[in-house]
Order: sequence, then C-alpha cells, then structure tokens
Amino acid sequence: MTKTPAGTTVGVDDPYDHVGVCDHLTDEGKCRYAFEHPQHDPEFARERREDDLRCPAADPDGDWDWDSCPHFRCRNRDRECVRCGLGERRMAHSDERPLLEEHHLSYAGEGETLGHEITVFLCRWCHAKVHKSWARIDDDANPDPEAIAEKEGRRSREQRETAFESAAERYDPDG
Repeated sequence: MTKTPAGTTVGVDDPYDHVGVCDHLTDEGKCRYAFEHPQHDPEFARERREDDLRCPAADPDGDWDWDSCPHFRCRNRDRECVRCGLGERRMAHSDERPLLEEHHLSYAGEGETLGHEITVFLCRWCHAKVHKSWARIDDDANPDPEAIAEKEGRRSREQRETAFESAAERYDPDG
C-alpha cells in the first residue's frame, strides 16, 4: 500500500484508481491550466494551444492517461466520507473541528517532488483508521458510532437555532 513520507499508509495501492476527472478539465474537454497559467509551463501551454487546448488525457482515443499529464490534479468535492459515507455538518460561526478532513492519496517518493495532487474526503474517524492501521479507503465501512453521535449533536443544535423564538421571549429580563 502507498505510504506517506512519515511511513503511515494512505489506504490505497494506486491513487490513480480513485480519481475522477482533472480539476483543470472543462466541460468541452479543454485544459484550463494551459489557458489560465501559461507562464508556469510555457512549453506545455504552447503544445495545448497548438491542439486547441484539447486535453489528451480526457480523449478516449488519446495516448495519455491522467498520470501522463504533468499538471493533473484531482480533489474530491463531495462533502462526505469516501469510506463510510458520513456527510459533513458544519456549524456556522463555530470553531468546532470539521467532521470531514482532506486526505491525500499521493505523496512525493524518495528524492521525488510531488507530481499530482490527489485528495479525497474522509471523516476524522476513518482518517485515523487509514493512517494508523491497515484500513483502506475502499473498505465497506459504516460510520463510527462516535461520528454519528457528533453529527446528530450538530443537527440538534442546528434545529434549536432555527426554531422560532419571539424577541419578547428571547429578551424578557424576567423570563
């Protein structure tokens, strides 16, 4: 299983088995990176412009895979744990720790620099299991009971906040 530089597991054998499409890919199959950041890699941008900014990795007949692109990035946007399915429940104006954390599937190896950012969301409890044990992100797992309790506690507080309370009741000095 792939490991972090600190030696803990990331929960996958091949990060590219868990990617969707590149964050830089437009709906038309164009490379947004080459269009928006040509100064970062002029040769890459020039090649993409010569090909009408077409992404060769997104083309089913192309000769690239996602890992062939030097600027590939895939960050999961779904606000739920990819392992157990626990959904995020954020409290506005609160310093509480989020239920979900970003989990990196790709790290630089020995003497290498990080080539691609591949991240997913894991709940705090699955994140700890993946890094501190043999757990994998594609395990068939249920949310931890503590995670469910935390989420439901937030839901209850949220419902209390949205309940109607008149100003007279709220600010009654004798009540």
